[in-house]
Amino acid sequence: MKKIQVLGVHHITLTGADRQSSIDFWEGVLGMPFVFDQPNLDDADEGHLYFDPGDGRLITIFTNEARKPVHGRTPTDPGCVHHLAFEVDRAMFDQTIERLEARGIGHSGVKDRGFMHSIYFKDPLGLLIELACYAFIPPRGASHAEVMMEAHKIRVAAGDDHIERRHLADATVRIVERSQGSLSDDRAPANPFDRG
Repeated sequence: MKKIQVLGVHHITLTGADRQSSIDFWEGVLGMPFVFDQPNLDDADEGHLYFDPGDGRLITIFTNEARKPVHGRTPTDPGCVHHLAFEVDRAMFDQTIERLEARGIGHSGVKDRGFMHSIYFKDPLGLLIELACYAFIPPRGASHAEVMMEAHKIRVAAGDDHIERRHLADATVRIVERSQGSLSDDRAPANPFDRG
């Protein structure tokens, strides 16, 4: 038996309401370019809209003009999607509350998750959306996931409850020391101001 190795999320497809509501939210609120439009090849009564969330992958929406937006929370039963999270940079994150409130969209306020900050709100169909901004930049050649895994190891070894900024900082040092050589014989921390 062998694994089926995935290489990333190809796309996420959601059931939407009418076409224009979908365009207004995914492009008009979240800024995802509307890049592709065709019928749902499995249901002739539905459209299939494609949006680019910023990384060249796709968020797709099945639409039907007979469906109207419902504003209750989408189900969170086992097997259901709890929320979708999208990355924003710090400059945009700092503007998110103001931009949501300008549309009258309720939100959670800023939540500090240690390794990231989050703001939650619901789309017009009740799906919980998270806008997330990492609290760190990975070293060149490393991914956010690599830093998170190293920070997790440091956190567990320290007996801490959750990842905090200090774990991320120490993870970054470890990754750089592992991946980038140095001519120094000793790469230990030093204080050049303490050489009296």
